[in-house]
Amino acid sequence: MRPLRLASAFMLVAAVMASPAAAQRVVHGENSTFISPAVKLGWAVQRGASEADALVIIRIIADASYRAVRVDGVDPFTKDRKVLVGARPLDRETDLAIERAQFADHPSTEFHFFGSSEDAAANQVLLTVFYLGVPDTTPEFFDRRAVEAYLAHALQNRQ
Repeated sequence: MRPLRLASAFMLVAAVMASPAAAQRVVHGENSTFISPAVKLGWAVQRGASEADALVIIRIIADASYRAVRVDGVDPFTKDRKVLVGARPLDRETDLAIERAQFADHPSTEFHFFGSSEDAAANQVLLTVFYLGVPDTTPEFFDRRAVEAYLAHALQNRQ
């Protein structure tokens, strides 16, 4: 009887290890530029006439293994979640614009990367890059061209 229990326990552990949830990687982004072999993220703020007009621009450069992204905001105290950017396809280079005010009540930010649109619909996340808020190192600009130039320079040819 004991070998049967051991075999059952081994099969249960193997099934859990093979599940999509077990394959998900979670990484802390920390700075306004995140560089990994498969994903690059760059943050910048485009200031507006007032604080209500300020946008957080995040440029994502992803390799072909990631085909969709969703961005969630999380209240770190209540764990209340809010979708900041719904699941959308990723191009080789994708810019997301989020009103800075959106980070007030849900400052922790999670970028969920998916292998396909179908995986996004099934919430089968391959990679999550999380931040505890808009990074302190995020530069602010008044002009969209300055944002574009900064992001291009910050992420070009970096590994």
